[in-house]
Amino acid sequence: MSSFAKLRLRLMETAVPHAILLTYTAIALFPILLVVINSFKTRKAIFSDPLLIPTPDTFSLEGYVTVWNRANFDAYFTNSLVVTVISISLILLAGAMAAFALSEYEFPGNPLLGLYLALGIMIPIRLGTVGILRLVSALDLVNTLTALILVYVAQGLPLSIFVLQQFMAQVPRELKEAARVDGASEYRIFALILPLVRPAVATVAVFVMIPIWNDLWFPLILAPGEATKTVTLGAQQFLGQFVSDWNAVLASLTLAMIPVLILYLIFSRQLIRGITSGAVK
Repeated sequence: MSSFAKLRLRLMETAVPHAILLTYTAIALFPILLVVINSFKTRKAIFSDPLLIPTPDTFSLEGYVTVWNRANFDAYFTNSLVVTVISISLILLAGAMAAFALSEYEFPGNPLLGLYLALGIMIPIRLGTVGILRLVSALDLVNTLTALILVYVAQGLPLSIFVLQQFMAQVPRELKEAARVDGASEYRIFALILPLVRPAVATVAVFVMIPIWNDLWFPLILAPGEATKTVTLGAQQFLGQFVSDWNAVLASLTLAMIPVLILYLIFSRQLIRGITSGAVK
């Protein structure tokens, strides 16, 4: 086979996966783009030409004006940001420490304890909504961001422990033993290992953030007050039984997607590395 033919074959082999990737990306981004472009249209244009980009005749900021004038959207955004950031921080910290202990120390019941901590992945936390509501009410935490943070930490810990444990088990034991010989404490060794599993940490952060940020169930049950509403719950006030303000709904959804997209852009490389780690040898 000539060198030209080999080069052509190689280009064809790389072009096919890229084409498939672009196709999947377009399919995934289409609903997002549809929401964004329609948020800048008049209500008539949303229903008459939903697939067209805004024109000078159809362009409108009515939805964004309604969101900021009729709702405390800045407060909703702040509440969601506080709950999400604190929840993710606690999930990653507690999950990483538990994963380090399970992967590093051998003791009776280690596999059973790891299995017990991972059961939350298989059992939805929403099944315990009634019990959670009673507990939150008994602790006088109804309509507080603390209640949401505690629930989301409990919801995200099983996935965090399961994923980080697998990655921490792959860190060479010789590295940790060398640190112990040099007199490093267990906390110091934990701090040394954490950067080595950074792709896994980024993966957990992204997969944990999205359900927390987009959740409607627990904010509606535990913190429906005006002062504690989140972005997703706040957007529901524009949806009525008989009349819905679609301009405001699409505008609020567009604003709510911004933090998720920013986080994905920041951690996209680490996310891909974490997902594909071990897939190719």
